[in-house]
Amino acid sequence: MIEIVSATRCVECDICVKVCPANVFDATKDGAPIIARQEDCQTCFLCEIYCPTDALYVAEVAEGPTGISEAEVEARHLFGSYASALGWKRGKAGGSQFDPTHRIRVAQ
Repeated sequence: MIEIVSATRCVECDICVKVCPANVFDATKDGAPIIARQEDCQTCFLCEIYCPTDALYVAEVAEGPTGISEAEVEARHLFGSYASALGWKRGKAGGSQFDPTHRIRVAQ
């Protein structure tokens, strides 16, 4: 579930607002988007993956908010950690040439 939008890291590009399939965020005129409908978050991580500045933290727990603080996320180096684990770098895909899933065949 989406937990943090860091106002200090955010560049107000609103990509998270656009990619969220559950319409969790509201764009603001002055500042970072706000998490307006946290309970609607599907924990799909799209917002975190596409954020160009690693300003978002999505917790693995989908059942409800964890209450983690921005300071703890920062201290544990969790901003952008999911995207990094996928091989993405600062909002840009990388390493897809090593993904073998396109070769998977249906068992006959």
